[in-house]
Amino acid sequence: MVKTYELRGKNKSELISTLDELKRELSELRTSKVVGGTATKLGKIGFVRKSIARVLTVYNQTFKSKLREKYAGEKHVPRDLRAKKTRAIRRRLTDEQKNLKTTKQTKREANFPQRKYAVKAL
Repeated sequence: MVKTYELRGKNKSELISTLDELKRELSELRTSKVVGGTATKLGKIGFVRKSIARVLTVYNQTFKSKLREKYAGEKHVPRDLRAKKTRAIRRRLTDEQKNLKTTKQTKREANFPQRKYAVKAL
């Protein structure tokens, strides 16, 4: 069984070679299943499938993290790298957009500031 922490240390070509080996082993196990292999070989199919899944997961995660590094600080980022959140949150105004004021509003606030009232103590 392949361990994920071991896979994370490997580079792209090593991961692909590991994946090819596992896929080859899986096809051999499946042919032995059809022919009528032993119970240990049949039980091993599940382990090999999980190992393939682990290799693909590590490969995709490293690929995506490198893409994130590449697009960090860029104006336009690919859709699959953007934050998912919810549709409503994605369409919501940003804080900067919320705090913008029209010229009329800024003039009105400058010319007619909020009145301050002093309350007399009894």
